[in-house]
Amino acid sequence: MAVTEITNESHFNELTTSLPPATPITISFHTPWAAPCTQMNAVFAYLSEQFRNVAFLSVDAEAHPEISETFDVSAVPFFVFIKHGKVVRELSGADPKELSTAIQELAGSSSTSTTNGTGVSAPSSQPPTKEAGAEEDLNERLQKLVSAAPVMLFMKGTPAAPQCGFSRQLVGILRENQVRFGFFDILKDDAVRQGLKAYSDWPTFPQLYVKGELQGGLDIVKETLADDPDFFKNLNTTA
Repeated sequence: MAVTEITNESHFNELTTSLPPATPITISFHTPWAAPCTQMNAVFAYLSEQFRNVAFLSVDAEAHPEISETFDVSAVPFFVFIKHGKVVRELSGADPKELSTAIQELAGSSSTSTTNGTGVSAPSSQPPTKEAGAEEDLNERLQKLVSAAPVMLFMKGTPAAPQCGFSRQLVGILRENQVRFGFFDILKDDAVRQGLKAYSDWPTFPQLYVKGELQGGLDIVKETLADDPDFFKNLNTTA
């Protein structure tokens, strides 16, 4: 089944309610300017040709925030898997193999993975993760997250609904300066919330990253703009 690009909330609702109840649905949330989304969009389109019994829906998370908020999308790329009208799994990040496995399971095909009770796939043949390995895996994940978009904001809540005043102010600054940015709601993932403090050696949130490099929190960004009002205008985030 080909990928259907959602045009608005009504289109999404009409499409999801008109499909046969037994049809599995996978939804890809993306933005056109985040490099990892470009890769995963291609993978998503390829998989749509392989699993024709699954409905593949594509949603621009930035253009349709009302749909994104319905599914608590906190970062892109982000995938939601629905079966019999219920969300059975969610997947965040740019991992083609994990996406393929998730869709294979959704379609009812055999898989080498099982779920660990939280909806996150875990290889059935793997031994329990050791602490050192878990820390290494978390650092690798954090490295991918801070580079998920040219400008990444790790905040409490979402840009549409910040959960602290500092996050709200920093979102406002970015919008005032017309900066396109990705975001991650650290309240949704305690491992990221705690791990990023050590990873960046920065104990508080929000945290702003540019091309994977920490710029600082609200006070530092304010100081930077006070010294250089054109900081964001001169920022090259395409390199």
